Amino acid sequence: MRILIVSATTLEINPLLKQFTFQERVDAQMNRYIYKKMTIDVLTTGVGMVPTAFFMGKALTRHTYNGALNLGIAGSFDHDLELGEVVHITHDQFPELGNEQGEYFLSLIDLKLLEENYFPYRDGQVINELPIKSKTINKLKTVRSITVNRTHTTNKSIEKIRQRCNPATESMEGAAFFFACLAEDVPCAQIRAVSNYVEQRDSDRWSIPKAIENLNKVILQVLHE
Repeated sequence: MRILIVSATTLEINPLLKQFTFQERVDAQMNRYIYKKMTIDVLTTGVGMVPTAFFMGKALTRHTYNGALNLGIAGSFDHDLELGEVVHITHDQFPELGNEQGEYFLSLIDLKLLEENYFPYRDGQVINELPIKSKTINKLKTVRSITVNRTHTTNKSIEKIRQRCNPATESMEGAAFFFACLAEDVPCAQIRAVSNYVEQRDSDRWSIPKAIENLNKVILQVLHE
């Protein structure tokens, strides 16, 4: 079995990598490991949807995978989610694609530049319709997310995005990962741990080490199934 693990940084998956046996360096962004009876390619894309899309496309045209996992941390709009909690993101979208018109935002669908259900979109979202089968993942809370170039840190921008998209979390890579996997028919899952709440930036209130620890524990359970 061959698995692709995709993360923006090695920091987010470093505890996991310590459990793997290094096999070879595939290229500048990808290393190959062995774990149990699985071959695991680890793709470190860098932060952002553009490098994620590019390197995902490159990887999926060169190699065939039984499944792909996007792992990382995320900010949460939902204070019912605890810091460090691991969630399963099933719906994602690119909320910045569109046009500002005064106080209003027009999406690509509003502008007639994208059909509402044009593949791989459904109702303007990228929805994971090729989920990896996993009992561990099925036990996680499922949430909707947004993928952004700029995180939200002001009350005004947070309220606007809540009204328009009602996301539970935000990241900078998730929807690009989904887009690539769905386009290539690769079963996938986006698993993230809450490192902070979406609010005025205050890194002293973040919980990155706890989020990373919990995320990696969950993924080890998934790989042991």
